[in-house]
Amino acid sequence: MRIANVANRAHLVLSAADGSDRLIDIADASDQQFGPNPAALYADWAAFTDWAGGASLDAESGAAVDRAALSAPSPEPRQIFAIGLNYDEHAKESGFEAPTDLPPVFTKYVSAFSGPETDVVIPPGGNVDWEVELVLVMGAEARRIDPAAAWDHIAGVTVGQDLSERITQLRGPAPQFGLGKSYPGFAPQGPFLVTPDELPNRDDLGIGCRIDDEVVQDGRTSEMIFDVPALVAKISENVTLYPGDVIFSGTPAGVGMGREPKRFLKAGETLHTWIEGVGEMTQRFVAG
Repeated sequence: MRIANVANRAHLVLSAADGSDRLIDIADASDQQFGPNPAALYADWAAFTDWAGGASLDAESGAAVDRAALSAPSPEPRQIFAIGLNYDEHAKESGFEAPTDLPPVFTKYVSAFSGPETDVVIPPGGNVDWEVELVLVMGAEARRIDPAAAWDHIAGVTVGQDLSERITQLRGPAPQFGLGKSYPGFAPQGPFLVTPDELPNRDDLGIGCRIDDEVVQDGRTSEMIFDVPALVAKISENVTLYPGDVIFSGTPAGVGMGREPKRFLKAGETLHTWIEGVGEMTQRFVAG
């Protein structure tokens, strides 16, 4: 199952006979039982998936997808978690040892959320870096869960970028991760939420991005130090995860700060991001 957020209304994404994606408004199709706000789906995820699995829906009657109108699949999470150093080679390029017990956990702020097709303003004087990430959206409350049960608590995944302004992030006596990674548009996600059963292999997905025609990140989610089940279980040891919560699961090697010389995004450049079986995003960068 795939779900789209269009103007803060939840839609099922179905494939038409011609192979195109079509949108079915969930609130209308369910006679207002579910939606329209995407947050309402996650709050009642089990009942919603039961309904969706048995609903008779006509893809041909759906609306065409306007990718520029799409927003983050879970636009109003109670909590946002972001994970650092979760790939060995990225830890090395960042100058750190790989974590062995718990990776660094920080946050991004919801005001940074945006959709898969956006223009992103580069802060004046900023060094803006890219970090492709598999983003998890919770579908059930999780507290001290076993890793074996973790995927059962996840509604689905989407493509994300943890865009980072490195000067703000690293200034001062202690890093400002949350602020440096939360300028407007610095948390693009999409195009859709994809449920785990739709993925070719939920634990091993190709992940990467390119700037214009230059591939800068190219990895696999199976290279995570803490895979998705371990990550969700670890976080749930400390906090309660709620339906709709968003987790940025870490980035593979290839970020601009880890290069020599360092490389940052410039106005006029376009960042293309993809995850196998999940989708693609495009961010265009403009001067602030």
